[in-house]
Formats: sequence, C-alpha cells, structure tokens
Amino acid sequence: MGGWAIAVHGGAGVDPNLPKDRQEQATRLLTRCLQIGISALRSSLPAIDVVELVVRELETDPFFNSGRGSALTEKGTVEMEASIMDGADRRCGAVSGVTTVKNPVSLARLVMDKSPHSYLAFSGAEEFAKQMGVEMVENDYFITSDNVGMLKLAKEANSILFDYRIPLESCGAAAVENPPLHMNGLPISVYAPETVGCVVVDSQGHCAAATSTGGLMNKMVGRIGDSPLIGSGTYACDICAVSCTGEGEAIIRGTLARDVAAVMEYKGLDLQEAVDFVIGKRLDKGKAGLIAVSSKGEVTCRFNSVGMFRACAAEDGYMEVGIW
Repeated sequence: MGGWAIAVHGGAGVDPNLPKDRQEQATRLLTRCLQIGISALRSSLPAIDVVELVVRELETDPFFNSGRGSALTEKGTVEMEASIMDGADRRCGAVSGVTTVKNPVSLARLVMDKSPHSYLAFSGAEEFAKQMGVEMVENDYFITSDNVGMLKLAKEANSILFDYRIPLESCGAAAVENPPLHMNGLPISVYAPETVGCVVVDSQGHCAAATSTGGLMNKMVGRIGDSPLIGSGTYACDICAVSCTGEGEAIIRGTLARDVAAVMEYKGLDLQEAVDFVIGKRLDKGKAGLIAVSSKGEVTCRFNSVGMFRACAAEDGYMEVGIW
C-alpha cells in the first residue's frame, strides 16, 4: 500500500425518508468536494492544507450542517465549532461558539498556526478572528429558511431535531409521534447527528484531519459537541487521521478518534481492524460513524447508523461515494 488517500463525510444518522432529490444533491456535493481534494493532492498540496480546503467548501455550501446552513440553537442563533489537526507533529487548533466567522475551520487553523493555544471559544474566538482579519459575516448569513422551519418543529415536539434536509411538510407529524429515543440518558423525539469532515494522507505519508459543525437543532446555547474536541471528534498523528460524526455525547464518552489511533499504536491493529473495533466496542450504545486514513495510504469509512454521507478515494484508483 502507499500513496495518497482522502475521505470526506457530511454527517451520520441519515433519515431513511430522505427524498431522492436531496440524496442526489448530497452525492453531487460530496463528489465535488472529493474531486477538489484529489486535485489538491495531485498538485502535491500537504495533507493539512487539503483538509482545510475541502472543509471550507463544505462550510460554504448550505446543504450540510456546518458554516452556512448550520443547525440553530434554542434561541434561533448559530453557534459553530470546528477543529483541525496535523498528524506530522500533532499540532491542533479548535474553536467553539463562533457566530460570525464565515469559515470556522480556517479560524481553527489560525488558532493552531498563529496563537499560543490549541482551543479558543465564544467571544475570545471571535476577537481572535477580528485580529487575524478573517472573513466575517452577520449571523443571518448562516441561517436558512429550512432550518428556521425545523427549529419551530423541534420546539413543538420539545426535542432536538433529526434531519433538516427532509421537506417540512413531510416531517411535522413524524417528529411528534415517533417513540422517544435517549441521548445521554435524556429522552428526545429525534436526533441530529450532523457534521462535516475530511481526512487525508498525502504522498509523503503525512496525515491530517478537520471537522466542522453547527451542532444540534434546538440545542442549548453554549452546548459543545465532539467536533472541536481533539481526541473525540478529530485526531491525527503519524500513523492515522480520523474525523467522527454522530451522537456527540457518545463520541465524547468514547474518545472515538483517539481510540482508533491508540489501538493501532498499542494493539498493532491495521486501520480497518482498529475502526471496526472502535465502532463496535467504544460507542456506548450511541449512533455514529467515522472516516479514517492511515500513513500507509489506506482509507476507510464505518458507521452504525442508518447511513452516513461519505466519499473516499485513494491513489491506487479506489473511489466510493455513498449514503446508505
């Protein structure tokens, strides 16, 4: 094995009723982002630059839950979070509670490269963004009419809402009538395990990962999920890179991303074995998925939810784009 490899995800926990046109829209976006990454890798861009480039593209398109199109808090606002990690030297950067930064993943990169810290949040992250001169927009830029409607439904159902890509008219009753599930011990009608992410190994064998999200529809203000937490939602080292998506609370409890690397390091498992072990043994009844690459050029996607929006490719010609 060897050579470059890349994987992209747009979230786990897909609603089985997702309309055909939305499925096709998702597949087109995933394919476009995958091609952007492949072109960058063929141009010898380092892994860390490629993951930032691809996640920026996902944040800019409103289809998935990150950047523009982010899920709304209980107050109807957007609080975004993102992280990035360079496996070559295990440097990392993360941000939470970002409300006006157009591309949170690039702010996370600046935290890594231009600050003495690894993680900045809320007003501190916003202040740092202004100092760095990144592109800022009004909070309204991130809010879509679909998500405003979904927040209303979530409030009526007194729940955290599942899949905001389902047309509003087809999910009102379902949101209220479904039997309660549980997240972190709390009953909820429906759940929104949505995130975007990218993992890359370049032709030098260097691994990198980046993850970005708007979090949960109708989440409490101030809630932080797994995506910006290094070792939970995102991790990269000299042997692999991982980006997770799904029930954030379960991913946090399982330190999912770091565990993939740990069982490779300490048990000597290969990438697929490590990912299978972690999804099977570390999820604590949660629903989630992850994408991963190894320094040997391996790439894999695995999930225990109904589906996960994903696309991956390797230098040897392997390519897959899938939802279910």
